[in-house]
Amino acid sequence: MALITSAGVGSGLDLESIITATVDAENLPKLQNFAKKESEISVSLSSVGAIKSSLSSLDDVMEKLSDIENFNKRTATLTQPSSGDLISVTTTAESTSASFNVEVIDLAQGSRAVMDDNLFTSPTDVVTASGGNLTFTAGTKTFDINLAAGATLEELRVAINDSNDNFGVTANIINDGTSSKLVLTSDETGTGNDLVITNDTAELDNVSTLANDGVNPGGLKIALTDMAQDAVIEVDGISISSATNKFTDAIQDITITALKESENNEKAGLVIDVDKATVEDNINEFIEKFNNVIDTIDYHTKVGGALNGDSSMRSLKSQLVNTLSSMVTGAGGFETLYDIGLGLSKDGDLEKDSLVRSLNDALSESYDDVGTIFTAPDGIATVFSGLLDNYLESDGALIFRENSLNAELKQLENDKSNHDYRMEQLEVTLRKKYSSLDVLIAQMQSSGSFLSSQLANLPGFTREK
Repeated sequence: MALITSAGVGSGLDLESIITATVDAENLPKLQNFAKKESEISVSLSSVGAIKSSLSSLDDVMEKLSDIENFNKRTATLTQPSSGDLISVTTTAESTSASFNVEVIDLAQGSRAVMDDNLFTSPTDVVTASGGNLTFTAGTKTFDINLAAGATLEELRVAINDSNDNFGVTANIINDGTSSKLVLTSDETGTGNDLVITNDTAELDNVSTLANDGVNPGGLKIALTDMAQDAVIEVDGISISSATNKFTDAIQDITITALKESENNEKAGLVIDVDKATVEDNINEFIEKFNNVIDTIDYHTKVGGALNGDSSMRSLKSQLVNTLSSMVTGAGGFETLYDIGLGLSKDGDLEKDSLVRSLNDALSESYDDVGTIFTAPDGIATVFSGLLDNYLESDGALIFRENSLNAELKQLENDKSNHDYRMEQLEVTLRKKYSSLDVLIAQMQSSGSFLSSQLANLPGFTREK
């Protein structure tokens, strides 16, 4: 008899429904358990991730508050005159708080050499028939130009500007209608750093500032107003000069850059102070991030939360709150975080609390001691950083927890795969079993039909109607 591929086809019985019902009775409860467990693990993993993220944000703030350099920063507040910015200022951690008035008398300038009249009529005029060398010097800087025989004024200009060794000399040609003049500008500033151009052949005297004889001037001249000069500023009436527009340590541990010359003796006001605003911003961020951690823990451990009843989360919260009251040594009149104007509200939130003093008062009266409260070896930020590392480092508690939950998810996937295989085997077994039954019943039904047909053909046999 041909193989029956669909259970019940031979017998007419609904064997497919029996097989499906038998497999579902075994399969569906397991799938429901898998789905429930997967959801629980995923929600727990999400909750742990949210708490870890909030701790990481808090740790970022602690990194800033534990670094003494962030308390040593100084700010420079400038009051510029109405005509525009006179100076810019940079400070260091060693800058002393003070105020000054700064006037810019002169800006530093490089020298400018202009060719005499009527030496050349066109840029194509030849400056040397036989060739030669020019040496350009300003202060300690120098470079050379080699000119080929028949080199023109224009070729000299290009050679200067394209020289790889050029320290900052710019060459231009000005045509005044009757002659073409070479104009050279040096960016080497400072008194005594005028541009000097010498040559190795008298044929190049017209394009030099010093003739080949080493005594007489050449064809390029530097006017008095075009000579290189120092920058000069006055700080509270004290005159200070610099070869450049940058004045380093004119005021100790402060760099002043002159931007333009003062008009009508106008001055820029300069106030150097500790950077209280940035420190207060960091402390405000600490308050915000700490409260966010506590709120995140409370949310995920509440009744119905994924981590409800989790002892490790209760321990974490307790450690965080207890760290706030850590005692710090060497901070002057301050011993705890609460002494600098912070406190806990009735709801358990960290906040600015002015019952003892305000944070602003603490920063104004004892700025360095506030820094110690956070950055000392036993300081608040230092202790917090150590605590957070125990949870956030690669071998920390939260990382371990995440790894464990991910391992559970992986195991669950393996369990689901194994279960699917078992269900496939169960269905194969049931189909084999019911296939044999289907064939047997079909054979019996076929035999019954055959006998009925034979009996109906016997003489005297009457089929009941």
